[in-house]
Amino acid sequence: MAKKRVNWAKKLPEVYAKLGEIDKSIAEHLEPRLLELVKLRASVLNGCSFCVDLHTRAALAEGESQQRLFLVSAWYEAGTLFTDAERAALALTDEITRLGEHGVSDRVYDEAAEHFDDQALAALVAAASVMNLYNRLAVTSNLHPRER
Repeated sequence: MAKKRVNWAKKLPEVYAKLGEIDKSIAEHLEPRLLELVKLRASVLNGCSFCVDLHTRAALAEGESQQRLFLVSAWYEAGTLFTDAERAALALTDEITRLGEHGVSDRVYDEAAEHFDDQALAALVAAASVMNLYNRLAVTSNLHPRER
């Protein structure tokens, strides 16, 4: 039988607090709905049910439509339901999340750079990267959403 896993946020509250500060800093540079789409997409790719639940609810609170949230998992096949800028942000999130041996392609990075200024692009890269960290912490800790 598997041993109960440690709740990292409770054992390292100072780290959790610092990550919260980083999140707030990133959020100052991106539109809230876009930020939630990025967080949701990374969470879907990483199989983090806790974060999928959290960021779906946050996106709804920001006024995101249910249809677009349902389609985040297949954004690349959703036609014009996502703007060109959102598609570029989601593609960048995909490549950051699935980094692999070839990293982030110039094509995907350059496409994102066409839609976001340097500050927003830096925030987008940071948002996807930090979300990947959160996903890994939550999945490793066996965090699951509670039933509502």
